[in-house]
Amino acid sequence: MAKVVMRVLSISITVLFCVLVVCGLYQVGLKCYDFGYRVYTEPAVSQENGKEQIVQITEDMGTKDLAELLEEKGLVRDARLFYFQAKLAGFDLQPGVYKVSTSMTAREMMAAMTPVEAEE
Repeated sequence: MAKVVMRVLSISITVLFCVLVVCGLYQVGLKCYDFGYRVYTEPAVSQENGKEQIVQITEDMGTKDLAELLEEKGLVRDARLFYFQAKLAGFDLQPGVYKVSTSMTAREMMAAMTPVEAEE
């Protein structure tokens, strides 16, 4: 009788563990999908009449530093998201002073922070 109880208990624990693993993987999958979806579809912080901010990019700044600065100024909702958007877009960080707005998407901000070279 003790062997039967131990076997049932062992099977129950195994099934419970498998259910917990599947639920955990499902939750991780949802988070990853949501983040990946937002990389390409994240709207601007404000839809109309955004608040303009001046952003200064220095020589020693990296893309991660810029993303954190934009989040601090309220220009993006999530610095990690902007970082991945910039990396996937191949954004080339150029030092300078730029005017960006909360009504701009990440892609529009990257375009505004890319210096335009004059054609000769």
